[in-house]
Amino acid sequence: MRFLISTLILFFSLITYSSVTQEQTKIPAGITVAIKAGNATELAKYMNSTVELLLLDKEDFYKKVVAETILKDFFSQYRTRDFSIRHQGARNDAQYAIGNLVTEKGSFRVYFLLKKVNDELLIHQIRIESDPAK
Repeated sequence: MRFLISTLILFFSLITYSSVTQEQTKIPAGITVAIKAGNATELAKYMNSTVELLLLDKEDFYKKVVAETILKDFFSQYRTRDFSIRHQGARNDAQYAIGNLVTEKGSFRVYFLLKKVNDELLIHQIRIESDPAK
C-alpha cells in the first residue's frame, strides 16, 4: 500500500512539474497572432528596446522602432498566408521558438529568442530565413 501511495505521489508530482515546465516555455500568443496577421506594429509590442534582426539581406542590432519599420517592409513585400510555431523551449533565462511562415512569395523559417526584462518576456532576436524545402 505504501508503494502504491508513493508511486501515485511521484506520478502526480511529475505531471504537475511537466505542465508547469510547458507553461513556462510558451511564448506569448500575441507574437504568433501578430506574425499570422503580418502586423509589425503588434509584433513590436513584444520587442526589447534593441533587437537583433536577421532578415534576408539585413543583419544587425536595431532600435525597436527601426526593427518595426524593417518588418513592416518585409510583411508588405511578403504577404502572410499562415504562420505556426513548430518548436519552442527554454534554457536558463531565455526562451526560444521556431516557426514556419508561409507567404504569397514563398516559405520562411522564423526563429525567436526571448528573455525576461523586468518580469516581462521580450524578443531579443528575430531571424527570418528562406525555407527552400517548402
